[in-house]
Amino acid sequence: MKNIKRLSVFAFIVAGIVQSSCKKSSLNQPALGALSTTQITTAAGVDGLLIGAYSALDGQQGTNAAFGGGGPWETSPDNWIYGSVAGGDAHKGSSGIDQPAINSIATFTVDASNGFLNSKWKADYEGVTRANNVLKAVNAVAGLTDAAKANIIGQARFLRGHYYFDLKKMFGNVPYIDETTTNFVQPNTTDIWPKIVADFAFAYANLPATQTQVGRVNKWAAGAYLAKTYLYQKDYTNADKTFTEVIASGTNSAGLVYGLTDNYEDNFNAATKNNKETVFAIQQAANDGTGTISEANNGDMLNYPYNSPFGCCGFFQPTLDLANSFRTDAAGLPYLDDYNSHPIVTDMNIASDKPFTLDAGNVDPRLDWTVGRRGIPYLDWGNHPGTNWIREQSSAGPYSPKKNVYYQASKGTYADSHTWAPGNANQVNVIRFADVLLMAAEAKAQLGTGDLGLSYVNMVRARAAKPTGFVYTYKDAGNPTGGYTTTPAANYVISPYPAGYFTGKDLALKAIYFERKLELGMEGHRFFDIVRWGTAQQSLATYFGFDGKTITDVAGAHFTTSKNEIYPIPQPQIDLESTGKSSALKQNPGY
Repeated sequence: MKNIKRLSVFAFIVAGIVQSSCKKSSLNQPALGALSTTQITTAAGVDGLLIGAYSALDGQQGTNAAFGGGGPWETSPDNWIYGSVAGGDAHKGSSGIDQPAINSIATFTVDASNGFLNSKWKADYEGVTRANNVLKAVNAVAGLTDAAKANIIGQARFLRGHYYFDLKKMFGNVPYIDETTTNFVQPNTTDIWPKIVADFAFAYANLPATQTQVGRVNKWAAGAYLAKTYLYQKDYTNADKTFTEVIASGTNSAGLVYGLTDNYEDNFNAATKNNKETVFAIQQAANDGTGTISEANNGDMLNYPYNSPFGCCGFFQPTLDLANSFRTDAAGLPYLDDYNSHPIVTDMNIASDKPFTLDAGNVDPRLDWTVGRRGIPYLDWGNHPGTNWIREQSSAGPYSPKKNVYYQASKGTYADSHTWAPGNANQVNVIRFADVLLMAAEAKAQLGTGDLGLSYVNMVRARAAKPTGFVYTYKDAGNPTGGYTTTPAANYVISPYPAGYFTGKDLALKAIYFERKLELGMEGHRFFDIVRWGTAQQSLATYFGFDGKTITDVAGAHFTTSKNEIYPIPQPQIDLESTGKSSALKQNPGY
């Protein structure tokens, strides 16, 4: 939905009429580039404000150079840095000295001066501000039906809930600003979860099941996000009830009944986006005719193989720990406890021009849609060549990211190269239906109800087991766009868990947590998951211990409990809220 992606915030900032002592009415004009109150308080004007609130989803205003920001990767809405790199899905990638601010996040040596955190804070509060502007303006619009007004308010409150959810899981308690706030120096001493619940609950009760544009959020997206909010608060009863409603009756905004796509990879391809698995996705567009800097998934512009057809940049390299998690046993089940004892790569130091034997062990087929690894087709770009596409293997490992990459055959349509690094039109999945199923399974297991979530987990695994979704070898490796054979590229073996396998809550949760790692790998969820489960110290110690033996960027890294579960409040924000010797903002413990 290009219009929701494209419209700039600056077109929607409401400015007062310029006041002047001069009597001439010609001087009483709106500020240049701003809209008057009269223009805003129309149906079209308030919808423009709403589109501006959607536009903030890409995080770009948090890194606007005019306001001291950096690159768009600092605020990428998929949280590849704060959720995946920090969670053990991925190494920072590239070289050890490039973007050092990410190194400190990855090793938990980050402090309040890290500029990335300030950019992230600003990006989310920009979204909050835009949503509040909608809510301020909508009541003054004449002629709206009750249903139209409820729809506008529901969308704005959903978006505000999303921005605050992101802030809450990143920083803990944060200042709460709504459409009625007049004093913007607010403390961060109050838990804002109830406010977030209220926004999503309103949206769930008031939004329609379908929208005129698929990129606009609907009732069921709100229900899924509300249930997720309950889950994060450990309110498993309300989470279970709401997830059950969404799974039973939910549709996407175009009216497609929720379900898993036939093939896993359809969730990461611009040609098949906004499908039945899409619950809430951030829309992206490429080659829209503007001829300007790429707006297409700019937050992932660094995350393509180095020295490759993409031109840039070698960041976001999957970890050994993540890749090894896809190993399966003879029954097609994962090694829940000792997966790193079954490594996929045993020698990282083989150059691209040296003989190489592909791993022949059993693997989950989702591995090769998540991790770019040597000798396996990298979409339709050819077999991944190994070190030729890796900038500095010693600091980041042998793998490349894959889910954010566009196909060679569609680059003229879905790739955007108007700036120095690639962009693409792949949507950013904030919540997809597989995520909903696994969160619902978690709530079931926590409550000890039904089959403890086994059937939901098996729905996800059964989709992964379909041979139509495997990666296959090329008919001609020299012509990778020429099609594929019927020979799987690796030894794909995966099965559902047997009936009755979840014999108790502990085993069920262990399997569900591991399934989220596999299904949602490299999608920005991992750190926030292991924090809310209380397993961050253990999970990261396993990762640091294994990858740190051979990969330098996390050697010696350490997660500190009761501190590193949340990020520090950015120091510039504390300074901005200072009055004299004190600040309205309190720093998080340990920083």
